[in-house]
Amino acid sequence: MSNTASTPDAPPRLTVIGTGYLGATHAICMAVLGFEVLGVDVDPQKVARLNAGDVPFFEPGLPEMLSKALDSGRLRFTTSFAEAGAFGDVHFLCVGTPQKAGSQAADLTYVLSAASEFATHLDRRCLVVGKSTVPVGTAGELTRLIQAHAPAGTGVEVAWNPEFLREGFAVDDTMNPDRLVFGVASDWAEQRLRDAFAPVLAQGTPVVVTDLATAELVKVAANAFLATKISYINAMAEVCEATGADVHDLADALAFDNRIGGRFLRPGLGFGGGCLPKDIRAFAHRAEELGVGQAVAFLREVDAINRRRRARTVDLVRELVGGDLDGVRVAALGAAFKPNSDDIRDAPALDVASTLHTLGARVRMFDPVALDNARRAHPELSYAGSALEAARDADVVVLLTEWAEFREIDPEAMAAVVAQRRLVDGRHALDPAQWRAAGWEYRALGRPS
Repeated sequence: MSNTASTPDAPPRLTVIGTGYLGATHAICMAVLGFEVLGVDVDPQKVARLNAGDVPFFEPGLPEMLSKALDSGRLRFTTSFAEAGAFGDVHFLCVGTPQKAGSQAADLTYVLSAASEFATHLDRRCLVVGKSTVPVGTAGELTRLIQAHAPAGTGVEVAWNPEFLREGFAVDDTMNPDRLVFGVASDWAEQRLRDAFAPVLAQGTPVVVTDLATAELVKVAANAFLATKISYINAMAEVCEATGADVHDLADALAFDNRIGGRFLRPGLGFGGGCLPKDIRAFAHRAEELGVGQAVAFLREVDAINRRRRARTVDLVRELVGGDLDGVRVAALGAAFKPNSDDIRDAPALDVASTLHTLGARVRMFDPVALDNARRAHPELSYAGSALEAARDADVVVLLTEWAEFREIDPEAMAAVVAQRRLVDGRHALDPAQWRAAGWEYRALGRPS
């Protein structure tokens, strides 16, 4: 792979700044699509692992894609911003934006630091494309910062191309997205983005071309809508618990209305992970800064409803064992915030398990892929090598992440190892009739006991 820039008629050379979940996935998939790609990260261990063909996180299909990309010779990783500046024509900024400590706001420290350092190596016309989820207005701030630090000055433009990756489906979401959003300030920037996504556009992928601010808003607005839909059905679960109604049947009935639809209308323990919770909080915080906080004030209640689901799941366990959790043996099935992921950031499963432990329960947990991450974050819990091992001698089993293998558990097989046949289905993932027929006392949020 040469370090010289591409010729005017050749496909643009791409760099990806930041090789976490978003950046590594983007770099790998773009190389497989035929581009020459250089990934950049300040962590030499992460760079070494990726160059050796080792994906540092769990994502189905991505290790095979990394091997394919490395074998093609179109992908490599470096710690050198100077090398990346000389190499690339289009630079994708994929640095994390966690929640700021002690605040609801997004922490832009890493984005601003990476951009200012990288900019000093941009000495010719090029495009910097933000993909990170940021507060609206960040693209304008980055434009000023980059152009002030770059030798090429205003020859460096900033665009925004928000990501819509679903953990567990990131490869398909990158290779076959349902839409692309291009936030641009010039026709030249739009054309550069079209060149950088040519193989994806050739599949007929819809494109929305807009200004920078709108592109920044698309991701947080989408996440806010999804979070609201999830919390709405969980709010209905609270009403169902007070009335004896069944939220599962209610959701099924609502889903037939094509104005509403069934996607994300699934009651249960609620959402978590590194995106939805912190993104809606940062969105509400930014709206308040802009003087339009009342417009998204409902997001505070969306967040509160989601948090209450965790506490209510703990209450269900307590009710099922007679009110006292001290010494109760709990089998916790699931640690990741969702299936097909090892991500435990703001995971409802770990929150519930940790709370049960704090209240005196003896918690033993199993997760198919997130166990190592869970053990590092919560060494106070016990861990098992399988679901049945976790359930051995348990007084109550709690399903916290809806992995496929948990859905397929034989109620009779699990009944043979537990001390008591008590089950709290925190994800509405199991068939109540099947489990009750096997002698289990089954409970779920928003469903009659």
